[in-house]
Amino acid sequence: MPYTEEDGGLINNFAVEPKVYKAEAPTKKQQRNYLILGVMAAILVGGLFFVAFSVS
Repeated sequence: MPYTEEDGGLINNFAVEPKVYKAEAPTKKQQRNYLILGVMAAILVGGLFFVAFSVS
């Protein structure tokens, strides 16, 4: 485990860093799924606002 020792004898432990990798762009299917989920979320929030205003 990597660590450093300071002048007073204190030891600082550092976590092991994960490997860095480049993110991949979403595929067309993933983009379509994100769009569908976004529309569904907007409808849900709109419906909740409608219900909240109608009962108040």
